[in-house]
Amino acid sequence: MNAYHDVRLPFDSRRAVLWKALWRHHFSALVAPSACVLDLGCGYGEFINNVVARRRIALDRWDGFQQFLAPGVEAIVASVTDLDRLEDGAIDFAFASNLFEHLTQAEFSAALAALRRKLSPAGTLNLLQPNYRYAYREYFDDYTHVAIYSHTSIADFLSANGFQVIEMRPRFLPLTIKSRLPVHPFLIAAYLKSPIKPLAKQMFLRAQKV
Repeated sequence: MNAYHDVRLPFDSRRAVLWKALWRHHFSALVAPSACVLDLGCGYGEFINNVVARRRIALDRWDGFQQFLAPGVEAIVASVTDLDRLEDGAIDFAFASNLFEHLTQAEFSAALAALRRKLSPAGTLNLLQPNYRYAYREYFDDYTHVAIYSHTSIADFLSANGFQVIEMRPRFLPLTIKSRLPVHPFLIAAYLKSPIKPLAKQMFLRAQKV
């Protein structure tokens, strides 16, 4: 895991700019202040650090993430298939960014089964994922990608594992901050509002357990 973060995913301060803007202009409308939020595979914690909620939990099997967390964020070093340290029914908003393409389908199914127990009755699973339909040229530039999902296949996979997709945006964001688009809060806000999404190769979806 340390080698992966050194080689493929080194720390980049531009991610903090991106996630602060994403929280302000998109995710803040989806998360109630009273919610318990879980960031699965949190990486450097850029998403969960910006969340405003009653309880914030960051989980990753890479133990180096803890040094990057903001005060008040709970840290759990574990696989996303092992959520035993969380109370059943506690999670109102589960989030994962660029995570499940790194897992086998068996591991993804196990993570979903574990998460079903931890979500509150109205809890949601929120995923930001590379969309293979639009990102097929770059998809395997990351040597740890082992599974392929388009917006169609991931919706079917979630349905087969006890979840119902309630929102799907096939083209939501560019694949990486290394794209040609500059990382600036004003431009990110404008991009989110625009019906035209140049270089958008990541999908965003929301799902609930059934």
